[in-house]
This record gives sequence, C-alpha cells and structure tokens, in this order.
Amino acid sequence: MGVPVTRHQDRALSRPRRRPLAALLAVVALLAVGVGSLLDLRPPAARPADAPAEEFSAERAYRHVEVVAAQPHPAGSPANDRVREHVVDTLRGLGLTTEVQDTVAQEAGQLSGAAGGATLARVRNVVAHLPGTDSTGRVFLVAHYDSVQTSPGGNDDAAGTAAILEAARALTTGPPPRNDIVFVLTDAEEACLCGASAFAADHPLAADGGVVVNLEARGSTGPVIMFETSRDNAGLVDVFGRGAPHPVGTSFAVEVYRALPNDTDFTAFLDRDFVGLNSAYIDGGAIYHTPLDTAASVDRRSLQHHGANVLGLAREFGRTDLTDLDADHDATYFPVPGGLVRYPGWLTVPLALLALVAVGALGWAVRRRGRADAKRLAAGFAVTVVPLVAAPLAAQLLWLGITTIRPGHAELLDPYRPTWYRLAVVALAAAILTAWYALLRRPVGPAALAVGGLTWLALLGVLFAVLVPGGAYLLSLPALAGALGGSVALRTRLDGPGAVVAVTTAGAVAVVVLLPTVVLLFPALGMAMGGVAALVTVLLGLAVLPVLDLLHPAAGGQRGMVALKARRLGAVPAVAATLAAVVFAGVGLAVDRFDADHPTPTHLMYALDAGTGQARWLSREADPQPWTAGYVDAVESVDDFPGIGSRELRAGPAPATDLPAPTLEVLADTTVDNQRTLRLRLTPQRPVRLTTLHVDLDTAGVSAMTVAGRPVPLGRPEHSWDLGVVFHAPPPEGVEITVTASVRPDRPVRLRAMDASDGLDALPGFRPRPPDVGVVGSHSSELLAVARTYEL
Repeated sequence: MGVPVTRHQDRALSRPRRRPLAALLAVVALLAVGVGSLLDLRPPAARPADAPAEEFSAERAYRHVEVVAAQPHPAGSPANDRVREHVVDTLRGLGLTTEVQDTVAQEAGQLSGAAGGATLARVRNVVAHLPGTDSTGRVFLVAHYDSVQTSPGGNDDAAGTAAILEAARALTTGPPPRNDIVFVLTDAEEACLCGASAFAADHPLAADGGVVVNLEARGSTGPVIMFETSRDNAGLVDVFGRGAPHPVGTSFAVEVYRALPNDTDFTAFLDRDFVGLNSAYIDGGAIYHTPLDTAASVDRRSLQHHGANVLGLAREFGRTDLTDLDADHDATYFPVPGGLVRYPGWLTVPLALLALVAVGALGWAVRRRGRADAKRLAAGFAVTVVPLVAAPLAAQLLWLGITTIRPGHAELLDPYRPTWYRLAVVALAAAILTAWYALLRRPVGPAALAVGGLTWLALLGVLFAVLVPGGAYLLSLPALAGALGGSVALRTRLDGPGAVVAVTTAGAVAVVVLLPTVVLLFPALGMAMGGVAALVTVLLGLAVLPVLDLLHPAAGGQRGMVALKARRLGAVPAVAATLAAVVFAGVGLAVDRFDADHPTPTHLMYALDAGTGQARWLSREADPQPWTAGYVDAVESVDDFPGIGSRELRAGPAPATDLPAPTLEVLADTTVDNQRTLRLRLTPQRPVRLTTLHVDLDTAGVSAMTVAGRPVPLGRPEHSWDLGVVFHAPPPEGVEITVTASVRPDRPVRLRAMDASDGLDALPGFRPRPPDVGVVGSHSSELLAVARTYEL
C-alpha cells in the first residue's frame, strides 16, 4: 500500500478548525505549567521569631547571622575567635556536650594558591553532640564559621552556621532522636578545607563515618539547591525527598558539580568515605567573597529554606535506620510542583532507548500517514542542528558584547542585576528558534521538523545516559512524552481538539522538566556560560514545536497575497522575540551600572622583599580597571614570591615600608651522605593570616618535608621555587618545618620565607578606592606580603 498524498496544509500533527483559539489555550496552558514550576522553586516565607519552638525560624536564626557576620573573620583572626566563642556558648546553652577541636590539619588541594607542596592550617572546630536513643549511626550537620579576608561572610557561611544553631535549638526542644546527631562548625574552610579534613580524619566521633548534611552559600538569595551527593545516592535522595519540606535538587546538578574543580567542606568528608548531601543557595553571586556579603544581604527566605530543610533532614535521618541507606546506584531526580520526582538510576538507559524507539515509531507513523516523506524527515533532522549550534553561540557573543561595554562584569561571578541579561539570552534563543522554524516550516513541513527535534532530544538522551546519566532525564523524558503525544495526535482527527490536547500535554512535560533547569543554570554557571542555558532553551523549544506551530497559519497550500500574509504572520514570533532580546539587553545595560552599592570589582596586592627593600603593587586583573591601572602598568614575573601562587601578574613599583619578614630559625642541622636535614622554625613577626616557606630546587633536591610533625606531599615541581608549604592561621610561636634534601657541600640551601596579612590602607602610596570601586571576591585581594630569602 502506498503512502497517501497529503495536502501542504495537513503536514502537521494537528490542524484545529479554530486555530487562534486552540493556539491561545495551548500557550496559556504551557505558561500556567511553567509559572507553577517556577513558583514552586521559590524559597518558603521566613518564619517569625515567635514561631513554635519546634519549628525553624529564619528570624531567630538571623540573630546569629548578625553576630557571626559582624566583620571579616578569617581563620586565626581575633574576630574568628569571637565568632567561635558565640558558637560554643550557644551550643552549650542548649545543654549539648560541646568541645573545640584544636589541631593542625592538611588539605591536599591548593586552594590557598601555594605554588607547590602542601597547604596546612591550625584549626579550631566546634563540635557538639546530641546522643541518640538507639543509634544506628551518626548524622553530621556541617557548616563553616570562618570567612574570607575580604568579606564578613553573611551568606558564606554565617547563614549556614546560623541555620545549624537554630536547628540545634529546635532539635533539643523535642524528644531525642534515634540516631546520634553531631553539629560540626568547621574552621579554615575558606583557607584550605582544613577544618573539615581535621574532623573527618582525626575526631573520635568521625571514626565510624556517617551521613553528612553540609550547608553552603555562593550568593545571597534564591532557592537552596541540593547540588552534590556521595556516590550511590539512591537511599540518600529518597530521604531528601521525604524529609526536606522544600526539596530542590537535580541529578543533573550532581553530574555537573562532579565534573567541576570546585570543593567545599563536603569534599573532605567524601575523601574519608562518608555519605551525604551538600546544599547551597547560589543566586546573587556578584557579592560572593566581597565586602558586600554582610548580614544585611542575607535573604530571610533563603535562610528559612536552608534551615527548614536541614531541620527536616536531621529529623528524618535521625529516625531512619542508617544501615539501610546503602544502594548500588545513583538515583535520577528533579523537582516538580509539590515535590521531587525520583527513580532508580538503572532505569536511565532503558528510558533513553525507549524514547529513541518511540521517536522512531512516531517518524514511521508520520510517514505512513503521509504527513512527511523520508526525504523531509531526513531534512527535518539535519536542519535542526542550526538552532542547537546558533543559539549558544549567539548567547556567548551577546555576553562578549556586554563585557566589552562593561569590562567589570568579566571579574564577577555574575552581574549584580543579571535578570535582564538572562531574559535577553532566553529571548535570543527563542528568536533564533522561531526564525528557523518560520523559514523552514513550509519547505520541510511541521511534522518533519517536530520529529527532527525529538530525534535530537532522544539521541542526546542516549548519549547522556552513557556519559552523564544523571542528566539524561532532561532529554529522554521530553522526547518520550513528545513521541507519545505525537502518536496520539496522529490517531485522532486532524482538525479536532484531541490532537491539540495531546501535543500540549507532551509540551507540558517538557516545560516541567526543562524550564526549571534553564532558570537554575543561570546562577549556577553565571552569564559567562549563558550559552548552556540558551542550549537548554532551544531543547525546550524543540520539544514544544507542535504547540509553536499553532501560532502559524495552517501549513502551506496558500498562494499569492494569502501566502504572503501567512508568511508575515509566521514571522511575528521571531520578530517579537528578537525585539525582546534587544530590549532586555538594553535595559540590562541601562540599569546594571556600577555605583556605590554595586562597585566595580578590582584586585590589588602589595609585595615587599625585606631583604632588598624593593616593593611592588600586584594585580590579577588581566585588563586592569582604571583604578587598578593607577598602580600596575606591566606584566612581570613574580617567581620571587612563590607563596602567591602565580608566575606572572600585572605589576608596578610601590614605595617600600618598614615591615619585618618572618624569621627562620635553625633548630637542628645534620648531614649524612650528602643528605642534609634541616629542622627549622618559621615565625611571623607581625599579625598575619598565613605564612609560607619555599625551597630553591636549584640548591637542594628535596626528598622529604614535615610540617608541625606531619609529612606533606612534595608534588611535581617544574620550576626552581615550586616546592613549598603554605600554613594558614600560624600560631604566635611559629611553625616547625623539617626539610630533608640532597645537597652539595660547597653550596648553601636557599629558602624563601613569606607571610601575608590583609589590608592596604596604611601603606604609603595607597589611595583609597572611590565609592564606586570595590574589591573582587578573591582569596588574595588586599594581600600584603613580606618575603625574605635565607641561605643556610
């Protein structure tokens, strides 16, 4: 039997008689679903200070935020001592057994910027214990109470600390839990994750492992997202779904985070085979690690979300048999209005293959019913690559243009007021998709384009199922729903309401799955990677092409003025989206200007060689802002300051000041068979945040090094000053370091000692920043480094 001949206007999955009404109802339905999905992502309303004692109250927690974030309090500072005293007093006031773990710990990473070797810190963790009645394991509620040197840390992580203190209060008002709950407020997270490393490795309560719930923030507002888990997380995700009152999280976020070089305290626990969940709110990232991250910047709704979830999880994990959490697979999960959809990860590949088969069956049915021939189906698949490539590329070019006009945006994690730019990216992606559809709808056909789009979704779903299984649902589920909806539409009357209902229902599934991802991707990746959100926007558009088709006149069949009018009507969505993109980008540039409340980010350091008396201003800005350009004018080598962690920086001459370098005292010096062992004491001569010691490898072949009695890794140094140690929060008596190296008898060992404090205001030649010039969120902003070379 041959393929039936179909008129041009019938080459679609639906052709309702009352097309404008059908289009209106379908679009309104999808908009309603989209609005409902986005509203469900919003943090809950903040509970007042007089909320019932067993509930979490953001207003009660905020009182702790104000104390913790009164001023910057990096590890080892007097301000951090005051914060720790408040945390200890609060937990002891609740009747909890509370101690301070005071020790030296090491972090294998190089978060502090050490050029090589190892990073360590003196840490003082606050640990409190709520014993369980019939414990099957321990639940650890974790946040860090220190801040970076440039920020009071209102959100990062005073909010997390306050949430745990308020949750501890609520937990002690009711009956004790079945399982032990341990409250861990860590030190030196910002420096090197050393506090969490010390607790996980050495504290008796951590000896048997357990479940960790870690609280973080990388912004000032937005929903709290559970963005990281331990491996084989199915049992954990099930507890999260039923225990957190407002569960927001996606398995795709877990996959993305696992691929990124980011770390939190949670990393230190994972390294010790703990299991658990990591959560943070991330919107408003422009203030991250900056002086603007004050207590006043904390969104009470986000604080409520943080606290309500951690309290709910503490109670749920507290009554769960923790020995039953083991699973042999990750779960796939994502938020929907009213809860969290989750299913076993082993279903990922079968669902992806089912979606591919279903789309193939739809293509066969479309051809069998004469809605498109094989040539058109092939063309529909081939041309769909155009918006998939063009939209992300256009989004990146848009951001390039914006940062050319506003260079300071390139130094920020996200703009201060990013909403207009985000809308511009979505509108730009919509403009490209709708223009592409308007141009190709007649020659290729609506049904062929719809099948082509679903084929791409299904194929990418299979690829994701193999490579990033936690993200496969983003593609497989819309593809499967679209194929089923299209198949139902083909079995109903072409001009009846059934076809419209079928494709609209399928589109609603795509909206629920993909639209929250578009919204969450923007703060997660920042505008510098807006192309990713543009790509997901196009994927959503491809999934709803049959609904988009209703906005056009019936496909084909027109001639003359009627055809011209039809083409003009078909271009309306593309023209409207293009105008919207231009307007949104223009409004963004108009409102997102730098001012005293939203200052231009700048980076400046001061480096003094106490041995030569030479000083320099240094900056990490690749294209210095006008204020920074007043200090630095060229790119120079900074090999003589290996503790800074960069080989080249922008630099300029600076007036020398009279500041002492750290002293290096020889405690013991022995040589056996050309192996020289130096036992040294490195002691800062002024209040500092960190101190460093590096060995000139041209003078010694280092074979071993210990710091405060701890062996440290030597790494793989490539240059003469690449081997060293960075020690955060050094004690006043200094740090003992032992170096064993092969040496030549006639040549001394050269060592470079450095320490660093914070604040440039008192330096000669420093001009205070104008009100609209700020400090970029960096671990080295405002660093004042003093170094000296010792020959032993």
